[in-house]
Amino acid sequence: MTTATAPAAIRPLAAVHLREALTAAADHRPAAALAALLHIDPQSWTAIEQRAALLGTDLIDMLATAAREGTP
Repeated sequence: MTTATAPAAIRPLAAVHLREALTAAADHRPAAALAALLHIDPQSWTAIEQRAALLGTDLIDMLATAAREGTP
């Protein structure tokens, strides 16, 4: 029997920073996207990576999609 482990929690402020990063990428403002990402705490960063992996993607792909398709 295997036990599923729940992904780590994403802190609310980290979610805001992720949203800011995706919006900045969509607006073709890479410096602002990077600045927003740098504000994400390590535990939330891990949780974001875990959730992205569950969706079959990663943060780089999410940012590239935002930049390609516009405002998320």
